[in-house]
Amino acid sequence: MVLLVGGCARQAPAPLLGTLEWERVSVISEASEPIVRVDVIEGAVVEAGATILALDTRRIAAHLEHKRAEVQRARSALIELQRGARSETIAAARSTLAGADAATANARRERDRLAEVRKRGLVAQADLDRAETALRGASAQAGATRANLGELLNGTRVEDIEQAEAVLDAAQADLQHLELTGARYEVRAPRAGRVDALPYKLGDQAPTGAVLVSLLSGSAYARVYVPASRRVQLDVGARCNVHVQGIAEPLAATLRSVRSDPAFTPYYALTGDDASRLAYRAEIVLDTPPKNLPAGLPVQAECATSIRAAE
Repeated sequence: MVLLVGGCARQAPAPLLGTLEWERVSVISEASEPIVRVDVIEGAVVEAGATILALDTRRIAAHLEHKRAEVQRARSALIELQRGARSETIAAARSTLAGADAATANARRERDRLAEVRKRGLVAQADLDRAETALRGASAQAGATRANLGELLNGTRVEDIEQAEAVLDAAQADLQHLELTGARYEVRAPRAGRVDALPYKLGDQAPTGAVLVSLLSGSAYARVYVPASRRVQLDVGARCNVHVQGIAEPLAATLRSVRSDPAFTPYYALTGDDASRLAYRAEIVLDTPPKNLPAGLPVQAECATSIRAAE
């Protein structure tokens, strides 16, 4: 009877092996500038918005001043178009037109006089032709001056104002983009968490796009590997106990996800007959992880099996 009971007893499945991880937040460099200040050390706990380090802002400050000047110039040009021509400019145009009309009248009188003299044969035809040409030139000049005065009196066209508004909007958008970029030269924590890594130190000049700060934030979870023979036994949402090296009591957790595609696993994740097989990576979220729990610790997880596995 004892042997029968022992043979029927099911052997407990081996624990799932893996490592402890935290959700990470990486802050990248907006520009390749030297680090001029570091306010925290690795391992420090920071709140959201806390300053971590600062980059040299002299270059971006010069760009900002240049862009502010462009915005001011575009705004002034728009105001000038909206207000129209000054009264002094209109008065000057009227005076110019009066002078052009007088010159036209003089040229016409000279042409008429030479025409009468030509009828009597006292001047050459060439003199009359030159007077005719001078009259046409004076008339054209007077017409151009009159058109210029009409343009000033009619005011600015709507299309010109719209173009000036578009130029101002573009300059303001560029300025806002630069201001946002400049604000990010002072690197702040996007979320509350613990500083895991500061790859660059005071005085270093990181390339654009490099990770300046790596934060451990959000949830702690165990990354484990499930052998193919046990994949059908686990369902998302299953309750688990996670054993972390250095902590006596197991930590309650929930199976968050299991990859649908198998992958090769680290040497420590599978043992025995499963060592050379593919496995599925799974994530088990801890309910209440202890504070300052470091990432990378070895873990073992025991999860409840599904009903179909029992059947």
